[in-house]
Amino acid sequence: MFYKDSFLQARPWRYLVPAVLMVFLASAVAACSSPAPRSAAPVAPGSRADAERVLRIARQQVGVPYRYGGRSPRTGFDCSGLVYYSHAQAGLRVPRTTRALFRQSRPVSRARLRPGDLVFFRVETPRVGHVGIYLGQGRFVHAPSSGKRVAIERMDNPYWKPRFLRGGRIP
Repeated sequence: MFYKDSFLQARPWRYLVPAVLMVFLASAVAACSSPAPRSAAPVAPGSRADAERVLRIARQQVGVPYRYGGRSPRTGFDCSGLVYYSHAQAGLRVPRTTRALFRQSRPVSRARLRPGDLVFFRVETPRVGHVGIYLGQGRFVHAPSSGKRVAIERMDNPYWKPRFLRGGRIP
């Protein structure tokens, strides 16, 4: 048979292992950039009550597993999925991806963050790659990464502090 002496037939693992590694690395690097569902124009928190609803819902998700592309407590969350879900459950529409949230938001310095603002971080690339929701008192809630769960972290944590890019307020 023609394929019997083929290099691919003799050593399929030589191509399978690098391909599997590339898929794994691509999903890890793109952790928070899952595709956006089609939605109407963003409607963001307009009042303190809106922000409090978003924060309450986000806090209730602590412990839910991380899942790339996830946007519900049933299936898990990625970082932007947690932001999207928390706002949607509060009756508010925001963009689905980290980059779209970053572009849509007005810049806010660390010193001027208010509960309900978004916090953006550089993780593994010079561009924005992660988002969370600021809780106040130097804390934020987020879906960290594969193998972890939604958690509350401190902004001055040695990992997050140098990676902070900026805060954002959706107009």
